[in-house]
Amino acid sequence: MSQPFLAAVVQDAPVAFDLQASVARAVQLVAEAAARGAQLVVFPEAFVSGYPKGLDFGARVGMRSPEGRDMFRRYYESALEVPGPETAALSAAARAHGVHLVIGVIERDRGTLYCCVLFFGPDGALLGTHRKVMPTAMERLIWGFGDGSTLQVLPTPLGRIGAAICWENYMPQLRLALYGQGIQLYCAPTVDDRETWLPTMRHIALEGRCFVLSACQFARRRDFPPDLSPVQGDDPDNVLIRGGSCIIGPLGEVLAGPVFDQPAILTAEIDVGAISRGSFDLDVVGHYARPDLFQLTVNTAPARAVRFTDNGASEAHEAIAHTHAQGDAAGRRRD
Repeated sequence: MSQPFLAAVVQDAPVAFDLQASVARAVQLVAEAAARGAQLVVFPEAFVSGYPKGLDFGARVGMRSPEGRDMFRRYYESALEVPGPETAALSAAARAHGVHLVIGVIERDRGTLYCCVLFFGPDGALLGTHRKVMPTAMERLIWGFGDGSTLQVLPTPLGRIGAAICWENYMPQLRLALYGQGIQLYCAPTVDDRETWLPTMRHIALEGRCFVLSACQFARRRDFPPDLSPVQGDDPDNVLIRGGSCIIGPLGEVLAGPVFDQPAILTAEIDVGAISRGSFDLDVVGHYARPDLFQLTVNTAPARAVRFTDNGASEAHEAIAHTHAQGDAAGRRRD
C-alpha cells in the first residue's frame, strides 16, 4: 500500500475552442495544485479545449447547417492529438511537478472527436487513455464512441487509478468493470453540476469501496469565443457550468467539497490502506458477489471499422496495422 498522500481536484475553465491557451491554463493549474502538495491532480471533463454547453452546431433532425459545420470545424481544430505537441506539454507539466495527472480532453483521431481522459505519471509518461464509451444526448453528434480497449484501471505507486466520464457513472456495468479491476482511485471528470451529482459520487464510493475524485468545470460565458451563441445568452457573467467538484472516501464520507459558483482547487488526504476497512463488509466483486447468479462479460478488444481478411493479403495488412499500433504506443510512452 502507498503512504497517505494529498490529492487535488481542479474546478476551473479552459479557454474554450483555443487549444494552446487551454493547455497553458492546464499547465498553470497543475503548478498551483502541486504547490499545495498534491501528488494526484484531477481535471474536469473536456478541459482541453472546452465543453460546448448550450451550442447546437446547427443541427436539426435530417438537417445540418453550413454555420454548424463551420462551428464543428473550429471545435475539431481545438482538439488535441495523442501523441502530439499538446500531450507533450501536459506530460512535461506532470514531470516538472512530479504529479500523477488525470485530465479530460477532446481527442482528434482522423475525422472523429472523442471525449477522453489522459493519465500521466510523475515522470511524464502517458500511462493510458480512456475514451468515453457513451456520449450523452447531443454529445453523440460531436463525439464518437469509445470501445472496451480503453476501459482500464492502471497500477501506480499511489494506487490503482481509473476513470468514468460524466454519465458513464450512471452505467452499472461500466462501474462493475472498474470494480472488477480493483480500482482504488476512481476519477470522475464531469460537467454535471446538478445537486444530484454529489449523492451519485457518494453512492459510487460506498458501492465500490474506493476513493472518488470528481472534478467539474466552473465556466462562464466569457470563457467562450464572443461570436458563438449559446442558448444561455451573451452576458459575460452568465454561468454555463457551476462546478460541484468533490472528493469522497470509501465509506461515502465527503472529504472535500462540493463547491459551486467559483473556481477552486479542492484537496484531501488519501490513504488507500483505509479501503480494506470498508471491504470488511462489502466487496461487490468478491465476497458480496454471487457469480453463480450474476456475471458480467466485458469486451476489451479494439473495435476496428476496417479489417482486411483476404487470405495472404490480410496478414500483410494486419502486420502493417500492428506496426502502426506499436508506433502509436511508443509515441505515447515518449510523451
